[in-house]
Amino acid sequence: MKTEDRIQKQRMLIEEVGMHFDKQGFQPIAGRILGLLMVMDKEQYSFEEIVDELGISKSSASVALKNLEIRENIEYFTIPGDRKRYFRMRTMNPFALIDDITMKMSFFKDMQTRIVDLKADKNSKNAIFLQELNKMMEFLLKHMDELKEKYAEQ
Repeated sequence: MKTEDRIQKQRMLIEEVGMHFDKQGFQPIAGRILGLLMVMDKEQYSFEEIVDELGISKSSASVALKNLEIRENIEYFTIPGDRKRYFRMRTMNPFALIDDITMKMSFFKDMQTRIVDLKADKNSKNAIFLQELNKMMEFLLKHMDELKEKYAEQ
């Protein structure tokens, strides 16, 4: 594949990734910034490069970058002698990410249990759905450590 074709496909994928994150509750600009940092071959961008590459305003970029930093999706670093901040996707131990998802799933499962407990009709459509979802989450939570161990053995 020619370099120009690959770069064009990367830019299209940035938009697709941005739309995915938009549906996950991210600001549209934040999703595109995250897409840029994930998709492109260059792994860190200065503030000005992000603004130029995505064709966004400085204020939109500033707000989105701050939100991505707060969510711990990105991080910035500086280079001695250079006043610019450079942004990159934050990487972490994959198991830490899975542990975070597990913790959130456990919290959500407990919350659903409390919801069903307060339902007058435990056989209502919503109550049955939540009970079934809880069974599935309980199964996943029960086997999560085992799955992590199996993955680590590969």
